[in-house]
Amino acid sequence: MEHFTLVTLHLTVAIMFVGTVFFEVLILEGIRKAVGREVMRTIELAIARRARRLMPFVLLVLYGTGIGMAWQYRGVLAHPLASSFALLLSIKIVLALSVLAHVIAAMTLGRAGKLKSRHFQIIHISVFCHVVLIVFLAKAMFYFSW
Repeated sequence: MEHFTLVTLHLTVAIMFVGTVFFEVLILEGIRKAVGREVMRTIELAIARRARRLMPFVLLVLYGTGIGMAWQYRGVLAHPLASSFALLLSIKIVLALSVLAHVIAAMTLGRAGKLKSRHFQIIHISVFCHVVLIVFLAKAMFYFSW
């Protein structure tokens, strides 16, 4: 697949994923106390049901295009300490894999009926921090060099 197509698809689904994370952390967490525990639990369950339908497609395209783009840099990635670009890209990939592990953990807990409000909150804040760093690194690796 052409690099432009990979980047465009990757950015589109990244906006969907990162936007969802930002909404959940910055908006939902801000209303938690105002709506009460039971209402919040209902909202979280509704979001989880919708996410289970939409996010697998988003994640498949996001990680598929990410792998496609990383493949183009496989020579650079073979030596992650050889350049600032390689190091920053390697860190970005590790963070992305950590996000995937968080998502899998959340889905597993959700399916088992063990995704409590506190787990939901912790996972989302952690993923939020990860995606903020990933977005920063996505730009930094093209602008910073040492």
